[in-house]
Amino acid sequence: MIAVTRRRCLLTLACAALVPALVPALAAPAAYFPPASAWAHKTPAQLGVDKAKLAEAIAFAQAHETERARDFSDQRQTFGEPLGSLPSRRAATNGLVIYKGYVVAEFGDTHFVDPTYSVAKSMLSTLAGVAMRTGRIADLEAPVGQAVTDGGYASAQNAPITWKHHLQQESEWEGSLWGKNADFIGHDAFGAGERKPRTLQAPGSHYEYNDVRINRLALSLLRVYNKPLPDVFQQEVMDPIGASASWKWVPYTNSYVDIDGKPAASVSGGTRWGGGMWIDSWDMARFGYLWLRGGNWNGRQIVPADYVQAALTPSEHGPDYGYLWWLNTKGKNLPGLPASAYAALGAGSNDIVVSPEHDLVVVWRWHAGNTAEFAKRVIAALPTALPRK
Repeated sequence: MIAVTRRRCLLTLACAALVPALVPALAAPAAYFPPASAWAHKTPAQLGVDKAKLAEAIAFAQAHETERARDFSDQRQTFGEPLGSLPSRRAATNGLVIYKGYVVAEFGDTHFVDPTYSVAKSMLSTLAGVAMRTGRIADLEAPVGQAVTDGGYASAQNAPITWKHHLQQESEWEGSLWGKNADFIGHDAFGAGERKPRTLQAPGSHYEYNDVRINRLALSLLRVYNKPLPDVFQQEVMDPIGASASWKWVPYTNSYVDIDGKPAASVSGGTRWGGGMWIDSWDMARFGYLWLRGGNWNGRQIVPADYVQAALTPSEHGPDYGYLWWLNTKGKNLPGLPASAYAALGAGSNDIVVSPEHDLVVVWRWHAGNTAEFAKRVIAALPTALPRK
C-alpha cells in the first residue's frame, strides 16, 4: 500500500510539473490563416474590441480621402513623363482591419483593383527573400555584379553595389534605365520629384529614395530568376497565400529584355511612371498578414525568418528604413504606434501597416495624412490599446 501511494504521489508531482509547460500551448490557439477566396469575419464583441471606438476610427478614415485626382490627370505633373499605362479612374478611400487574423472592419470598395505605387517595393523585398530561400541569392552582402552580368554593374561606381545596398536604397547606382536617369534631374522626366545635381557617394554610404535604382534591382532579380517577376510572385507568394487572380504587375511599355530568346517584362517598384502593381485591398491585406506571421503561411515558410528579421532592422543611413519597408524604431514614421510597427507605403496614399504587438494589419488606401492616424485609432479600440498620443 505504501509503495502504491508513493507511486501515485510521484505521478501527481510529475503531472504538476508538466502543467506550466502545457498551459501556454493550450492557451495559445494556432494562428488563423484565411483560405483562398474567403476571409473569416468576427464582430468587435467576439474579439473584445470596443465597437464605438472602432466605428470612430473608420469614420475618421472615411473622412480623410486623398486629394489625388480620381482620373490620374495629376500624374505627369507630380512624377514626370510616364513610361507605362494608368487606369482611367481610381476608387475612393477604402480599407480593411485585420485583428488576430480575422476581418473586424472594412469600408469602401475594397475589391477595386488600383495601382498601389511603392507598396511594390516591399513586394520586391519579398522576392529577394524568396531568392535567398531558393538559393538564387547566396549572400546579400555579395556584389550584384557577381551574379548579374548584363553590364549594369561594370563601372567603377556600380561594381561594389551589393543586394543589401539596393534593398536599403543605399546603392548610389549610376546610369539610366528605361529612359530615366538615376540622377533625377529634369522637370520633364521627373516632375515635382526632380532634384538638384549632387556628387555621388560610395555605395552603402548614402540613402536616397530612388525609383530608377529600385527598377535596376527589379531587373537584377529578373536576371537571377531568369523568369518574369510577376510569374515568380504568383507561384512563390500570391498563390500560396490564397490571393485572388485580379492583381497584375504592369510593366512599362519599353521595359523588356531577352530571356532565353523570348521577350520578358521587367516590372517596376512603383507607379511613379505608370504601370506597377495593380491590386485590391484584400490581396494587400494577405500580403501584410504574411509579414505579420514572420513570412510563414500556415506552416509554409515563404520568406525566411532570418530575412524577415533583417528586413525589419533599420539601415545605417536611412530614415528608419529596412529592406524596402518603412520602420518605426524611432517613433517618427508612424507616430503614436509601437516601435515594432512597420509599413509598406505607396503614393496616393496606399498603405499597409503591420503592428506585431497588436496582432494587427491595417490597409488604408487613397487617404490624406499619415497612415498612423488611422491605425492608432484602431489600436485605441483594441483590448490592449496603447495610450493615445
